[in-house]
Amino acid sequence: MAPNTKSAAAASCCIVGGGPAGLMLGYLLARKGIDVTVLEKHSDFLRDFRGDTIHPSTLDIIWRLGFLDEFLALPHQRAEKLYGEINGKETTLADFSHLPTQCKFIAFMPQWDFLNFIASKAAQLPNFHLIHNAQVLSLREDKCQVSGVLAEVNGETQHFDADLVVGCDGRNSIVREQAGMEIRRYGAPRDVLWLKINKRPDDPQWSMGHRGPKKNFIMIDRGDYWQCGYSIPKDSLDGLKAQGIAPFLDLLAEVSPFERPRLADDILSWDDVRLLVIRIDRLKEWAKPGLLCIGDAAHAMSPIGGVGVNLAIQDAVATANIITEPLKAGRLTLRHLKRIQRRRTFPTWATQALQIMISKAGQKQRKRAPSRLEMWLRGRKFIPFLFGRLIGVGFYREIPKL
Repeated sequence: MAPNTKSAAAASCCIVGGGPAGLMLGYLLARKGIDVTVLEKHSDFLRDFRGDTIHPSTLDIIWRLGFLDEFLALPHQRAEKLYGEINGKETTLADFSHLPTQCKFIAFMPQWDFLNFIASKAAQLPNFHLIHNAQVLSLREDKCQVSGVLAEVNGETQHFDADLVVGCDGRNSIVREQAGMEIRRYGAPRDVLWLKINKRPDDPQWSMGHRGPKKNFIMIDRGDYWQCGYSIPKDSLDGLKAQGIAPFLDLLAEVSPFERPRLADDILSWDDVRLLVIRIDRLKEWAKPGLLCIGDAAHAMSPIGGVGVNLAIQDAVATANIITEPLKAGRLTLRHLKRIQRRRTFPTWATQALQIMISKAGQKQRKRAPSRLEMWLRGRKFIPFLFGRLIGVGFYREIPKL
């Protein structure tokens, strides 16, 4: 049966995607009195292996919004430092203790808890509307300007008209696809396999980072389990699967702190392994008349440093700061939307460039001993603080206008 079609009430801003960028932007705009509708295609926020790192820059925003203590009352783990293993020795990769922020740590929290928290705060505002099970089908246009979206909501096709449509629907954005936006792709040589290892009472206090005698393995404390990631060459998963699960467990046992029998207890088949396809890309233009893309919809990030969620939040804050007044006054133009891209281009470009550099460096086979400069840098105490700044705050910090 063909779905019924009806027209929904107009909203000043229609946000496609209820992820970190979409919900934060929706909250900030609704807080300023703008009528906001957020369309989320899933029935809830429960998804495994999403970006679960809340960096000091994002915690600072939550503090400025006035609910940091309530947020930190939610179950989470904290990391004041990030560790890795280089040449068999544990090394501090990043230290957040000297950051000019309210919280000097990364909070590890399931993303669904973070999203439910922001959504609950936004739901207290009378002009915020979150609609689940809303799959956007196409964009609506009027006089060469995007004027809304057509979406299927619980089997019904509905029109959502708005002064501005914002695509926050991730790296597989239907909004940017429907808008025909040009994507610049920068590639990535590796993908990541995610898996869970249940915690045991006698587990040491392992910290996040590369573990074991070799690289390509990370582990993150998730409270009652370890979230583990194993980096593999791009497009090599089919070859691993063809060999069966047993040889894969042998590989993991070589690089992880877990013995093979324990791995076999928790990884019974390939159904217990999830593939994250890594890619780095960026839109040439983030906006068209009546339309803007931010977050992963505008720039897909590598998981290196876990910075994707926090860049998306920074995008949302910058967007709200720039468009709130002209949107309320009915004079929002493409010029305002282009200002957002100009403001966010440098931190996006710089972060992606750093991720690409680190990724390429990790693929090179070392043919000679480290140079004197490299050895000198390894011994500098300021290096972990520098990386703590780049990871914890980034290249540019946005502060919400309250």
